[in-house]
Amino acid sequence: MHLASPASPVHYLRLPVETLRAGSFGTTNALELAARNGARFLLASTSEVYGDPLEHPQHESYWGNVNPIGPRSVYDESKRFAEAMTAAYRRHRGVDAAIARIFNTYGPRMAFADGRVVPTFVQQALDDEPLTVAGDGSQTRSLCYVEDTVDGLLALALGDRPGPVNIGNDVEATVLELAVRIRDLTGSASTIRFVELPEDDPRVRCPDLSTARTQLGWSPHTPTEEGLKRTVKWMAQALASRRLGADAGA
Repeated sequence: MHLASPASPVHYLRLPVETLRAGSFGTTNALELAARNGARFLLASTSEVYGDPLEHPQHESYWGNVNPIGPRSVYDESKRFAEAMTAAYRRHRGVDAAIARIFNTYGPRMAFADGRVVPTFVQQALDDEPLTVAGDGSQTRSLCYVEDTVDGLLALALGDRPGPVNIGNDVEATVLELAVRIRDLTGSASTIRFVELPEDDPRVRCPDLSTARTQLGWSPHTPTEEGLKRTVKWMAQALASRRLGADAGA
């Protein structure tokens, strides 16, 4: 299972060349290993291959709308190349390879400085800091709880389908709605602060899950409200432990 890559804009913008190498050299090396050992190979690709999509929701047949030289391209194009290499090894070298396109996973144990929407909003809310919403917050995301994502990846890995298969949640929400929901769950007094929209930030994001449902018998089952509650609880405990440790060391 090849899941090696920075996945947050904070990290892949800091490590652009390394991100491209993980998608190119890393994928090729992993495919060679699978070929030598006759192993099934699973590539963790991403919904970012759809770019700023002109088709909504996004079905696996959609080729995407990606800026190949923009700042996000280091991640988008590394995954698009990885998919092309995986398909080539399957087609021409007989590797039993599959491609999963993962959508916006979240849950406990995410890094606080991850830069993605859920941990950012949760930490800001717990600290009673303004929640920084990019643009006007009308852009949408579809959040999939980590346990559901893992179940989807295992269903694909343990089967014989090549994919690509979307693995995500087709319940869509705006970024502003997520900010308000997280603020309410934490009981925070945080305000909403609108900040500049990042370049090439996708306006919509929602998977068509018909392939996953029909070919894998899989669909997400964790309601967003429940997943966010679990995430908030874990992050609140982790922040409290971190502060307690800092106080003890002072």
